[in-house]
Amino acid sequence: MTFKVLSPKQAKIFKWAYNTDYKAIICDGAVRSGKTICMITSYILWAMRAFKGANFGICGKTVASAERNIVKPLQEIADITHYFSVQYRSGEHVLIIGTDTYSNYFYVFGGKDQSSYQLLQGITLSGIFFDEVALMPENFVQQGLARCLSVGESKYWFNCNPESPAHWFYQQWILEAEKQNALHIHMLMSDNPILTEKELHEAEVRFSGVFYDRYILGLWCLAEGLIYPEYERAIEKPPADAKYDKYELSIDYGTLNAFAALMWGRYKGVWYAFDGYYHSGRETGKQLTDEEYGNEIDKRFGKYTDDYDKMTVYIDPSAASFITLMRRKRRYHIKAADNAVLDGIRETATAIHNDLIKISPELGWMRKEFEGYVWDDNSNDDRPVKEADHGMDSLRYKVKTSKIAVPKTDLY
Repeated sequence: MTFKVLSPKQAKIFKWAYNTDYKAIICDGAVRSGKTICMITSYILWAMRAFKGANFGICGKTVASAERNIVKPLQEIADITHYFSVQYRSGEHVLIIGTDTYSNYFYVFGGKDQSSYQLLQGITLSGIFFDEVALMPENFVQQGLARCLSVGESKYWFNCNPESPAHWFYQQWILEAEKQNALHIHMLMSDNPILTEKELHEAEVRFSGVFYDRYILGLWCLAEGLIYPEYERAIEKPPADAKYDKYELSIDYGTLNAFAALMWGRYKGVWYAFDGYYHSGRETGKQLTDEEYGNEIDKRFGKYTDDYDKMTVYIDPSAASFITLMRRKRRYHIKAADNAVLDGIRETATAIHNDLIKISPELGWMRKEFEGYVWDDNSNDDRPVKEADHGMDSLRYKVKTSKIAVPKTDLY
């Protein structure tokens, strides 16, 4: 990959670090605007020009995401590899970039939770790059910045897609960019000259609702109202002649709370929740045991699996005892579901928008939950109101864990 054509905003990303007026750069806005690849390339070029034998930081939400989004692309950028040797030591999480006479060391960190700041303690850095900084806890970011304080010429690099306007990074850095001595560049897909009309369309259809406003329009906006405003398009009876080529089951487990299972069949590339099972111990006054739930699953859905092609079952990851029981049956392929809530909601909204999933209208409890599944107006973070959402969780487990709404290429 080489940079033959740059938009004015992308060109500014490559030039800013050589201007002593700014200590930091912030690039926020839409997906596919080219901000990440321009920032990381310019970060490396600046570091190699300004320092010799120094340490730097590259931070993602996790080490794995930083390796995927930053380290791997860097090894394929001709503007880097033509001038420098590039070696990544995965066991040490360090990227070594050098010339014949000197090298710099870029340590990779993951800022996934409040305890992650400890990973940064003790190291001195000459610069730090935060990829998707809005997904990181504030104390991790502050610790990363503190690691640079003893190096006078150090600089800070931030990029992210928008989140809630109440987010700490928006309040402290984007609204206060001048006070923070930071250059703020807000980018849209139109700022990326290499995108084709087809690629622009593919990006746009991937999102709906608040996620469209944030990731396509680049707005820091509140998540309000229905979480799935397009849910009606998902309520559809399966074709009478549907012959499913694959079956899967998703389960949100509950004892006193509701137990919600969705039986899925794939027909012509679309996943239909054509059957299901719902039981609420709270509503019925009767709590069922793991064994009773397991027998109910066998009775209702066991016919869709066999010894040669075991049906995949996605189960609430917190239901450890039920997962163990289901694995003992040896007739299902059990997977603990991916419970990343916001990512799961975004991907489910995409699946609904792109007609990748359909819910039988006979599952009336699902329609009822769709109608009441709303964002929590009393929270500064994006989170659903946790009421009557067990079918919604089961739906999200299926979409998120099977990755049906994740494209083959990363749009960020």
